[in-house]
Amino acid sequence: MQPGLIHAYLLDHSGGGKELPWAEVASWQPTQGVLWLHLDYTDDGAAQWLRTESGLDRLVVEALLSEETRPRATPLEDNLLIALRGVNLDPASQPEDMVSIRLWVEENRIISTRKRRLLSVEDLLGRLRIGRGPSGPSSFIVSLVDLLVRRMGDIVDQLEEKIDELESLALDAPGGELRSELAYLRKQAITLRRYLSPQREALSGIMAAEMPWFHESNLLHLREVSDRLQRHIEDIDVVRERASVTQEELLSYNSEQLNSRMYMLSIVAAVFLPLSFLTGLFGINVGGMPWAQAQEGFLIFCVLLGAALGLQIVLFYWKKWL
Repeated sequence: MQPGLIHAYLLDHSGGGKELPWAEVASWQPTQGVLWLHLDYTDDGAAQWLRTESGLDRLVVEALLSEETRPRATPLEDNLLIALRGVNLDPASQPEDMVSIRLWVEENRIISTRKRRLLSVEDLLGRLRIGRGPSGPSSFIVSLVDLLVRRMGDIVDQLEEKIDELESLALDAPGGELRSELAYLRKQAITLRRYLSPQREALSGIMAAEMPWFHESNLLHLREVSDRLQRHIEDIDVVRERASVTQEELLSYNSEQLNSRMYMLSIVAAVFLPLSFLTGLFGINVGGMPWAQAQEGFLIFCVLLGAALGLQIVLFYWKKWL
């Protein structure tokens, strides 16, 4: 097996095909059918084969080996250079940690490169093995894009379910932990939105390329997939806005709670301020204090404090502060 070769598949134009060993790949001819080579671009052997034996232009090779790619579709004569992204469904990773795949599509040959495993590619390979896969390069592109968007749809559905749950919790038991979950959900939505928007531009680029080998029926299917991707982007925007609104409601609720507590503290302070003034005034140890020697002095002072408290309460009610 050639180092860096994940698999090689010869399409039979009927939805199936067969896997080829590297020896047969080296002797492949376009008349045999459409050849799909899937490579790990981080492997030195794969990089060396692309540079020296693939027959591709140097700029195309560098694009297939590029570490960072933005989704795009670039026509080069009658061929397409495509970069796409899929959601990372590895349990140890976050969905917004997107996985890239790079494609060089000719009329009779497809070369794809990746660094990390992409489940959509494995789904496509599974379809080929049961005879329900793509029959040519145009249907290959459409099938792969369709599977990528389907996987994205699952993540978007999860985001919508999560925001439904958080909105319900926000009504029942708002708290600091809920705010952090909403912030993380917004971060996920923003990141997915930033990565998916260029993907739709790439699909538009494929449709606008007008390759002679791109069948009209596949073009219509690709347009439907592009529309579905746009709906996912719109759904992500809705999730982000709902998360933002829920966060604002939580902040408003917490602000109201804080204002209510501060208001009660202010009322208590206002009630006890004059009382504290009177007790402090009558507590000074100087001559001339009224009722200092009177037996009923303490009772008179308590009545004075009660009268002051009563006047304050009446005033607060009159001012509608209570």
